[in-house]
Amino acid sequence: MIVTSGLVLAGLLVLTAWSVLTAPLDSMQGVIQKILYVHVPAAFAAYGGFLVTGIGGFLYLWRRDERYDRLAIAGAEVGVIFCTLNIASGPIWAKGTWGHWWVWDPRLTVTLLLWFIYLAYLLLRSFTEGSERTARLASVYGLLGLLAIPLNYYAIELFGGAAMHPDNLERDSLGAGMRLPFALSVLTGLAALWHLVALRFDLEARRVRAAALEGGWVTDPGG
Repeated sequence: MIVTSGLVLAGLLVLTAWSVLTAPLDSMQGVIQKILYVHVPAAFAAYGGFLVTGIGGFLYLWRRDERYDRLAIAGAEVGVIFCTLNIASGPIWAKGTWGHWWVWDPRLTVTLLLWFIYLAYLLLRSFTEGSERTARLASVYGLLGLLAIPLNYYAIELFGGAAMHPDNLERDSLGAGMRLPFALSVLTGLAALWHLVALRFDLEARRVRAAALEGGWVTDPGG
């Protein structure tokens, strides 16, 4: 699975890079508009990672299977990475279009809140690792954190004129020649999410097995 996802991701990266480089420039923003092809896919991938955390947490609470708890951890870590990329790329775009690195726009503010929510999730796991009670608490916390995702996505509509962000992309809101590179960049972001979550899940499984062997919980097949 990891090899397959890696090959798919590598192919998509090449296609996306070529598509973005050859995409037309925005008539108003110029070349800086191409940050769109990183900024928005990073947001979608962050949403996906946090959704994996919520699903893993729900399945853990239902089945009490540690594999689902490890999946939740993997989703949160990868989601925070992509959310960080989204927050880091946003000010670069904002400086080129709004003239300021940061403004307390509703979406920017809620994105920062979303980042803090799942960073706190990871801190909770790191400070109290290995406890079933912690796993249950983290599962509930990860599920509740999902409420911030629709708030983030619909922040522009909810806060109306207070938002500096443009409206959410719709069917005809991209210029000619921009739809394909945008679609490829989103697909690449989701493929990267899939690959990194699979890698992190495998790493966590290996860590648990190594700890079990070291503690003498299971028999080492290598003798």
